[in-house]
Amino acid sequence: MLHKKLAKSICILCCICFLQTKISYAQDKNTVPASDTLRLDLKQAGKMFLDNNLQILAQKYSIDSAKATIITARLFDNPQFGLATGFYQPTASRFFDWSNDNREISMQLSQLIKTAGKRNKNIQLAKTGATLTEYQFSDLIRTLGFTLRNDFYNIYYLEQTQKVYDIEISALQKTSAAYAEQIKKGNVSEMDLLRIQSQLYTLQAELATLQNNIDDVQSEFKLLLRSKAAIYIVPLADMKEDRQSVLNIPYQALVDSAYQNRYDLKIARTNVTYNQQNLALQKSLAVPDMNINLGYDRLGSYVRDYNSIGIDFPLPFFNRNQGNIKQAKLGIKSSEVQLESLQDALESQVAKAYLEALRAEKLLNSFDPKFEENINHLIGEVTKNFQSHNITLLAFTDFYDSYKQNVVQLNNLRFNRISQLEQLNFTTGTRIFNK
Repeated sequence: MLHKKLAKSICILCCICFLQTKISYAQDKNTVPASDTLRLDLKQAGKMFLDNNLQILAQKYSIDSAKATIITARLFDNPQFGLATGFYQPTASRFFDWSNDNREISMQLSQLIKTAGKRNKNIQLAKTGATLTEYQFSDLIRTLGFTLRNDFYNIYYLEQTQKVYDIEISALQKTSAAYAEQIKKGNVSEMDLLRIQSQLYTLQAELATLQNNIDDVQSEFKLLLRSKAAIYIVPLADMKEDRQSVLNIPYQALVDSAYQNRYDLKIARTNVTYNQQNLALQKSLAVPDMNINLGYDRLGSYVRDYNSIGIDFPLPFFNRNQGNIKQAKLGIKSSEVQLESLQDALESQVAKAYLEALRAEKLLNSFDPKFEENINHLIGEVTKNFQSHNITLLAFTDFYDSYKQNVVQLNNLRFNRISQLEQLNFTTGTRIFNK
């Protein structure tokens, strides 16, 4: 009888240690080793992302490069100047004979004059190209920014789930060690120890899988921030900041926002404009340009000190830029089809994201707001019943396993809601939620 009481006392002590561990986690929700750790809130992560991400930096250079083409398009063609003189004078048998009677020199000056508004068309095409590059930059930020924010919240909730596993594993390890000692003394059943160890090993395997998931998301997140691989990033998220309901935003307002703010849609529209401007340019290239020429020849013409002015241009009998004009027309049709396809997909994407966000919000709201508080309180009551010998250790561990599953599910639902709101922001091209 004394041995059984001792065994129960040890088990109760393990449970108390377990509760103390739980309280410790509640007091410091973000406790991780201080070394090689970077704590960031979402605004800090966003700034670090914009400053360091190599894809964004490369795209910035592309914008500057595209703007440089506008400068080139605005420039006029340089005039051409030619100078010639006599190399060998056969009568006098002299090279470079520059005597007063025999000095021959001729000069030509020509200027290309572009017709059919080619220069202005080139300028407009370059401006549209620069606008396209800026839209591509904004769409890159939209796409990578969605991944960044989603990873931020994903890591946060995965870490909350990890803490639940850490608490239960810590408690089971202590209980398993205590039972192992009592088995040596013959005070407890070996079957109970095997049940505890089986549950412990299952939890450790689940935790290893969870940690692998965290590592995967951490790797992607650190790549976006261009952070050192050895650093562990701890998201500092205040999940009480934004509880805006999806129902507060009319669906049509979301669709209108997508049509107005989606940069991939702006790119598609601008591509149509670019191809239309390119067609106008290609048609203008079929019109010949002119060269205006001025000439002077001292001795080489029919009169001394001959002066001339002239004009020359190609005759468009064969090459009228037919191939490039046809290609430009096909480019317009292709870009119009791509725009129409994106417009068809856009509303479908918004509708899907809206319904999924509503579903995630409804599912999360179906949980009693006091559920987490109540189940945490119930854990304490179960412990008291265990101490009073009203329930067995197996019943206690079963209850905590149920507690773990519910808390993990709740964390998944919370992340899913946040993720769906981010998806809705992404499809509308506007930061409506999770500001």
